Formats: sequence, C-alpha cells, structure tokens
Amino acid sequence: MFKPLRNTRRPGANVALAIALMCGTAIGVTALEAPAHAQKKKKEKAAKPDYSDGFIAAYKPLETSLNADAPDYSAIKATLPGVLAAAQTPDDKYVLGGIYFNVGAQLQEQATQFEGVKMMLESGKTSADKLASYNTIAGQLSYNLQNYDASRTYLERAIEAGADGNSLAGLISETYFNEGRNAEGLNYLRNAINARQSAGLEVDEGWIKRGLSVAYQANLANDAVLYSIMYVNMFPSESAWSDAVAIQRNLLQYQPQETLDLLRLARRADVLRDQRDYFDYVDAADFRRLPGEVVAVLAEGVADGSIDGTDPYVAEVRGNASKRVAADRSELPKLAADARKAGASSTLVMATGDAYLNYGEAALAEEFYTMALAKEGTDTQRALTRLGIAQVDQGKTAEAKATFAKVQGDRKAIALLWDAYADSIATPTAAATATDEQPVT
Repeated sequence: MFKPLRNTRRPGANVALAIALMCGTAIGVTALEAPAHAQKKKKEKAAKPDYSDGFIAAYKPLETSLNADAPDYSAIKATLPGVLAAAQTPDDKYVLGGIYFNVGAQLQEQATQFEGVKMMLESGKTSADKLASYNTIAGQLSYNLQNYDASRTYLERAIEAGADGNSLAGLISETYFNEGRNAEGLNYLRNAINARQSAGLEVDEGWIKRGLSVAYQANLANDAVLYSIMYVNMFPSESAWSDAVAIQRNLLQYQPQETLDLLRLARRADVLRDQRDYFDYVDAADFRRLPGEVVAVLAEGVADGSIDGTDPYVAEVRGNASKRVAADRSELPKLAADARKAGASSTLVMATGDAYLNYGEAALAEEFYTMALAKEGTDTQRALTRLGIAQVDQGKTAEAKATFAKVQGDRKAIALLWDAYADSIATPTAAATATDEQPVT
C-alpha cells in the first residue's frame, strides 16, 4: 500500500528556516533605518524625512533608552504604544516600525517583529530595493504566527517585487495546507510547477512529493493521480512508477478489466512489487481467457522471488493455464478469420484482439482493436486503452499517445499513466508539462 513518500519535506522549508534565523535577531536588518537625527554619519545625502513634531518629542526618550549601555528591551517595548500614538507621518511610522522590529528581535517576540515590518510596509516608505526582502520577512513571520491569509498576501507581494518564487511559491502552498484547504493548495502548487516548466526552469522534486503526499492523505484522487503522473514524468524512478500505480489502485474503484490494464503497465515498467500485485494480475487476466499472459506473469513472479512457485494456488493456476496454451494458440487462426468477417460481432473482434495481446502479438492485436472501434456495441474506452497498449508494445509511441488522449471516463487516469509511460520509452529524459486536467469522473 502506498504510504507517504520517504523524505518528503514541505515546499519552502529551506527558505522558512533561513528567514526564521534572520528574523530572530537584529543582525542583518540594520537597513531598517533609524531617524535621520539619530544617524551620526551619512555617506550620501538623502531626501529630508518628514517627521512630525509630536513624534520627535515622543521619540527622544526612546532614543536615549535604545542607546543605553544595557537597554532594557522589555521596558522599551512598554513605551512603544505611546510613541506610536504620536506617529503621524509615513516617515514617523516607517522609522518606528524598524524599532518595533528590532525590539521584537531582541525579545524573540515574532508578533512584535511582525507589527514592525508590517508598519514599515504600510507606511509606503520602503524603498523598491527592500520590498522583496521586507515582504518575505512579513510573510514568514505571519506564517509562523499562523496568520496564513496574511502570509499569502505578503509572500505574493514579495514574488511580485522580485523575490525567489521557487522558494516562496512552495511556502504559499503550505499556507493553504495548514488551513485544510488542500485542493486550493495543490492547485496553486501545480500552477507554480507549470509556470517554472514553461519558463524552462528546474522544478523542486520536493514540490511534487509534497503535493503527492497531501493529495493521497486527503483522499483527493484527481490530484493524487495528476501529481503521480508529474512525478514519473519529471523524476522517473522505480519508486515513482510503483507509487503511481499503487495510488490508482488504492484511491480509484477499478473493475477487474481496468485493474488488468493498470497492472499491465506495472509489468512493463517493472514495478510489480509483491504477491498481491501478481495475484491480482492473474485473477484479472483469468487463465481461461488469457492463459499465455497468466503463465508469463506467474513465471516472472516466481523468478524474481515475489511469489512462491510451490504455493498451492500458484501451482494450480499455473498448471491450468499451461494446459490451455497449446490449444488456445492453435485456435487463433480460425478466431482471427471469423473476426475479420463483415458480420463479426464486437465481442468476437475484441476477444481476438485480447487473445493476440495476451501472446505478445501486438501488431495483430492493434488490427482487431481498430476493427472493434468501428463496430456497434464495443466498449470504446476499453478498446482504446488496449489499442494504445498494443501500439506502445510496437514502439509506436506517437500513435499510442494519440490513442490514449481519446480515453475518457473511469479509464482516463489509466490512460494518462500509459501516456506518461509512452513518453518515458520514447524520450527517457523528457519531462512532460504538468496538467490541470482532471482525469477522474
């Protein structure tokens, strides 16, 4: 059973830590300017700030306390509301915001720090070159204070001002997840992934793993399928393919024929991983209908140690399937001849395609699935799925992708994963763009 991915970390965790360290001290925030009259030296002449008389009078005792050899920051904090009451102009508020921020840093009070940086930003006096960093700090502080709506606002403003969206977009998605708004967070994260891919930029694997884990844990089948497909496209590995198959098996209610086509993919991707996979595959295939495939699958399971060849069930099914193979093969030419007749039923034509696919004769299987699609009464979605599989088995990946794109309904998620597999064998290193399409109906 699929479990949360190992080593899954929250998107934005690294930047969160970095900013938390920066916000815990006044070091690194010396750019939060003190009033002009408190600055002893200036290398460049700046425009004269507009401080109100009342603020200057209220500030002077505060300045004396701040410049003491051993400032009592708790006592200083107690005087700040009075100074704030005297602040009238934007310059008053900008400077006082810096004081709030630094006092909060000394007291390790993030709420006070947040009030300070918020005051500075709201003053309108923050220079353009500081907007990205100050909004980032405000976003991190409000995140830590669990004010997620404010955090989103500030982090988005930081990105608009030029902050690194690769880090902050992941953190924004976490604000949604922390509020239980998982679908919105997953959509935001997916859009960020798409944007980076469209720009030719790297995507953090942690984003994909986090989205996949959130979607799976929240039982959001559509999102879990889409993130699993992004994962195999962008970071293909045995575990990625195995998880993608397992997610569909666990979250979607498939009938045996659908399970069969999903496990066919698992077999081709070499991620049939335990006895359950092999037994479910054999049960869905049914040795009475597809004896060749059953024999082959059981042989592979025994060879890789996933199943015990002496198990009574394995021995019985393997024996029964083996007995049918010779007779079944000998009947194929007549079956094909009957299926090619003009009046052949869709059931007969589909069965013929299945028989040939069962023995790995993909070209003939493709012929009969194509014929079946033109007949009334055919299960179109099943025929399309298996036509695509037959095309993949022949290396006709472009044709297969076009076929899988037509699959709708309950099989669409299976077709999307097969489409990703077609990409992987056509161009193993290519990364497909994440899709917003919802595969499950």
